[in-house]
Amino acid sequence: MEGGNSPNLQLQQLPLATAAVSVQPHTDSFSYKENLIGALLAIFGHLVSSIALNLQKYSHIRLAGSKDPRAYFKTKTWWCGFLLLVLGELGVFSSYAFAPLSLIVPLSAVSVIASAIIGIIFIKEKWKPKEFLRRYVLSFVGCGLAIVGTYLLVTFGPNSHEKMTAENITRHLVSWPFLLYVLVEIIVFCLLLYFYKEKNANYIVVILLLVALLGSMTVVTVKAVAGMIVVSIQGTLQLDSPIFYIMLVCMIATAIYQATFLAQASQLYDSAQIASVGYILSTAAAISAGATFYLDFTGEDVLHICMFALGCLIAFLGVFLITRNRKKPVPFEPYISMDAMPGMQNMHDKGIAVQPDLKASFSYGALENNDNMPEIYTPATLPIVQEQHGPKGVSAPPYRVLEHGKKD
Repeated sequence: MEGGNSPNLQLQQLPLATAAVSVQPHTDSFSYKENLIGALLAIFGHLVSSIALNLQKYSHIRLAGSKDPRAYFKTKTWWCGFLLLVLGELGVFSSYAFAPLSLIVPLSAVSVIASAIIGIIFIKEKWKPKEFLRRYVLSFVGCGLAIVGTYLLVTFGPNSHEKMTAENITRHLVSWPFLLYVLVEIIVFCLLLYFYKEKNANYIVVILLLVALLGSMTVVTVKAVAGMIVVSIQGTLQLDSPIFYIMLVCMIATAIYQATFLAQASQLYDSAQIASVGYILSTAAAISAGATFYLDFTGEDVLHICMFALGCLIAFLGVFLITRNRKKPVPFEPYISMDAMPGMQNMHDKGIAVQPDLKASFSYGALENNDNMPEIYTPATLPIVQEQHGPKGVSAPPYRVLEHGKKD
């Protein structure tokens, strides 16, 4: 009797032993509520962040176009944008604690949609109907596609949930699929960094791939840190575990290096290209990391996975159309551009500029560090001196150039 009952006892105890670290089934109705809460927090965060960035941009433009001597951080508009930016980032950060990583990351398309709509509404330009059709119709189509893609992402997104305890995160961290993924990512990252640094491969895809690989690790650690904080608030303390601080340090380090590469990309390429290509590469890398580390798509059927992939593709296409027709800024050149001369090769194609960089002054060399800046901007004058008649047969020069020093 005891021998016959022991297999049954083992079969009954096995699910209980694995339930503590297993992913919750996607048929649980509460998991859908968590998905909805996380998606709404992410959408709210990206929307508020986009409004905040546009407010700060408006503050800079308003100061540049007026004679207000105040610095930008002394204006109420800039501080309002800063507070909204903090609120938006907190919303995005907290969303990772509720919904799967693969669902939250693609929702960053909301910020692109909001920026496009705000730019079109508040733009103050005189346009003709043909110009409006050429410049803005594709943007509206892109917004529509991005909204449809976002709806598909929220509807068919992965629905796996587990508590972000130190035990679960450690178990994922030492799993062989994630270790293999990290090894491949490190190799690819080192190769890209070698070509970027040593071979001067300053292509936008190379730089943004470096950003995407770092970003995939950033979002993995962000979800771990946010999830452990929420679990600690709910009553089970996780902040005393070493894995929390390991994830926190990795999150800060990868975010800093990611911002460094983004700054280098912004110096070489247009912001619209960075927004579209960066969104596609970063989203793909983050979804791959989430599927490998957190097993987001475990238990999902083929239909849900295909519809989620379709939503990602539609969102990618929408973001590309939004950023494709964005007006490129024309840099101000205080001197005559040598590119405009007939027969001269265009030297701006590869990022090589003939003119000096536009900094604090429109001057060359040592004049840039002159102590008395108003003297630099004062144009040199050529005072005309009346012709003086000397001896017969000798004529004075019609004019002379006066040399101006600092005392003059």
